[in-house]
Amino acid sequence: MLKATLRSFLAHKGRLVLSALAVVLSVAFVAGSLIFSDTVTHTFDRLFASTSADVTVGPKDDDLEGQVPSGAVDTVPASLAERVAKVDGVAETHVDAAVENITVVDRDNESVGPTTGAPTIATNWYPTDRSPVELTSGHAPEGPGQALLDADTAKKKDVAIGDTLTVLAAPGSFKVKIVGIATFTTTNPGAALVFLDTPTAQTRLLGDPDAATSISVTAAPGVGDAQLKERIAAALGPGTYEYQTADEQADSAAASLGGFLDVIKYVMLGFAGIATLVGVFLIVNTFSMLIAQRTRELGLLRALGADRRQVRRSVLIEAALLGLVGSTLGLAAGIALAFGLIELMGAFGMNLKSTEMVVGVGTPIAAYVVGLGVTFVAAYLPARRAATVSPMAALTDAEIAGVGRPLRTRAVVGAVVGAAGAAALVGCALSSDTGSAASLLGLGVVLTLIATVIAGPLLVRPVIRVLGGAFPALFGSVGRMSQRNALRNPRRTGATAAALMVGLALVAGMSVASASMTKSFDNEIDKTLGADFVVQNQNFLPFPQEVTDKVRDTEGAGLVVRQRFAPVAVRLPDGKRIETTAAAYDPRLDEVANVTYAEGDSAAALADGALGMDVDFAREHDVTIGDTVPVRFPGGKDAELKVAALTDQDTADGFGMQGGLFFGTGTVERYVPEGQDSALYVNAASGVGADELRANLERTLDAYPQVQVRDQADYKELVRGQIAVLLYLVYALLGLAIVIAVLGVVNTLALSVVERTREIGLLRAIGLGRRQLRRMIRLESVVIAVFGAVLGLALGLVWGVCVQQVLALQGMKALAIPWGTVVAVVIGSAVVGVVAALLPALRASRMNVLAAIAHE
Repeated sequence: MLKATLRSFLAHKGRLVLSALAVVLSVAFVAGSLIFSDTVTHTFDRLFASTSADVTVGPKDDDLEGQVPSGAVDTVPASLAERVAKVDGVAETHVDAAVENITVVDRDNESVGPTTGAPTIATNWYPTDRSPVELTSGHAPEGPGQALLDADTAKKKDVAIGDTLTVLAAPGSFKVKIVGIATFTTTNPGAALVFLDTPTAQTRLLGDPDAATSISVTAAPGVGDAQLKERIAAALGPGTYEYQTADEQADSAAASLGGFLDVIKYVMLGFAGIATLVGVFLIVNTFSMLIAQRTRELGLLRALGADRRQVRRSVLIEAALLGLVGSTLGLAAGIALAFGLIELMGAFGMNLKSTEMVVGVGTPIAAYVVGLGVTFVAAYLPARRAATVSPMAALTDAEIAGVGRPLRTRAVVGAVVGAAGAAALVGCALSSDTGSAASLLGLGVVLTLIATVIAGPLLVRPVIRVLGGAFPALFGSVGRMSQRNALRNPRRTGATAAALMVGLALVAGMSVASASMTKSFDNEIDKTLGADFVVQNQNFLPFPQEVTDKVRDTEGAGLVVRQRFAPVAVRLPDGKRIETTAAAYDPRLDEVANVTYAEGDSAAALADGALGMDVDFAREHDVTIGDTVPVRFPGGKDAELKVAALTDQDTADGFGMQGGLFFGTGTVERYVPEGQDSALYVNAASGVGADELRANLERTLDAYPQVQVRDQADYKELVRGQIAVLLYLVYALLGLAIVIAVLGVVNTLALSVVERTREIGLLRAIGLGRRQLRRMIRLESVVIAVFGAVLGLALGLVWGVCVQQVLALQGMKALAIPWGTVVAVVIGSAVVGVVAALLPALRASRMNVLAAIAHE
């Protein structure tokens, strides 16, 4: 049996190539994501470990991490360095004065920072054996007007020694002359680095000559990091500051990087999941057809003494061989994919070394588990079917593909699973709790997808009769035969279409969700934003006070209302402690925004010692007007604020995050004095037109390239662009699903052509022309592809409407169906069908008529 199995596998290797491609794609994305993330993790672990000080003394961590930064820089007294230097076991101390996400511009007011989202960091210069850079040309900065620039940034932005740059810092802008270039000796994480001397960094970056962002400590020989940390903590006070050893600092930095890596890893694993799911349909179909074509061969094996277990084992061994080959090729493709990602990161400024690629033990294990698992699971049902072949099949032309087998079992199972899925989706639409609705949505999506796959063959005949109803009238007998060929085996047609259905259901659902989100935000912007213009950082980071002052002084500017953010923790009457981000606004907010209140008004909410919040949040936590709630600000500063207003907005965005908390700028300036403005709402002065004011504002802000002027239309476009990023990812997933689905249609048609060789020969003998034969196969392919598109779109539109119901609980109540996308998908599916049929149709048309008639 083993010899027969191996010969069968090699005899059909050409037919299995397309199935192997599905396995290769699945494994490649899994292996590539693991290799890439392992390589980046290893590289940065080494970077952090080699550059971290033995012990670092920094500001006490208050665990308040805002979703939007406040712009405040936490500091410690620089004089701590002298106190730490006196601790036994300390060899050396250094004051650190570093600010991230700062803007530095050249003489043309163009930012010299990275365009990839990596930060620009301004810090003080003190070279040690752990510095990530070394001075390679020029000299160290000496005095307030000098600076170093890293070599990678200097090269990309064409900055040379002697050039002047402007640093836009929180205390105010200042110019520096580049007097030296520093080159990375370790991995360049993609950031731009500007180095100043220590007094300048303290004064011009932090605004305080006695401030530091941390103190770096070097241990004396023979003194362990943990031991030194304990001594320093004892000298300064255990709970006064944050103390970290080199390992702890490296772990903390790695954890911050982990979020970025997780995004890439999960995106790629999403591609792997789609490839795996769609590949299962392809492999099931391939093995089902191969077994149907080998009915006589399997019957002959049974007649020669092979039992059912041996036949089933034979088919599963073929699947294992396919999985083994596909996994091996997929692992190699994954390595190539990881190499490409590493090179791509290099183009974005993160200089990883492909020679240091990490292929962990878990990667090949995961690759082979996925590859072998996919093929084994997909081939199990066809293998069970093969085991039912009787010895008498060797004497007949029977096949076991299930052409004539009833679909009652599928109907019952599909109806039960579909009813459960529909109930979950209805529950999702009726639920008033976001968490419950999201859980029911996920359950409903999974169950309805399974039900559609199970019941797909039941829908083949009624749907394809409609979709192909015009074929006989348009294409005559060729059209009639193509329609009947698609109807011949509902199981096969359903499985082939299912591969395309999965991808199209996903894109339809997400298209509805994104269109609804866009429409909801557009409506909210129209309803809420009353200012002529919004001045805001392009990446939503705060900007210096200097920008606010310049905007206020701009000719034609009338009312200017500031917006700030601050991380806070609120202790609520129901006993819960909620950490969120609160917003702060100047008085006269109502003149630049249309805020709907359930109780109270803007004047009450923005008054000193007052607080506003979302009415639904208040009800959930038993808060009423007049209640006083404890609020903790960064740095351990506590306040008791009275709830003076409850908003009833469609969405709390813009008035904070969770809870929609907001108060006056006087409150945030008292408790977070180092904070910066995040947005300015500007109205034109009396008699000044909007176009004139915009031109004046743009002229004012020309020296601040990080800040932009937006009106309502610009703001809508900004939101649409952010939502589109998610949609582009879905389209990429769709593209992958379509590629594999095309492979599935090609495979099905190719095997169908082989299966119908004699039939094709007879058709050719009675006068069917080659062109007619090719058209017949193309039409069959088109109707199968459009059938998959119709199922996918119907399912996806239902999912999308349910997603919108979940979003409505967060205030995004508008429902939008992107009919243009729906029509484009149907047309695209027909094109996919035509493309998939090209090779099988060409092969069929080139058959020798007599050889085809004699084929068995």
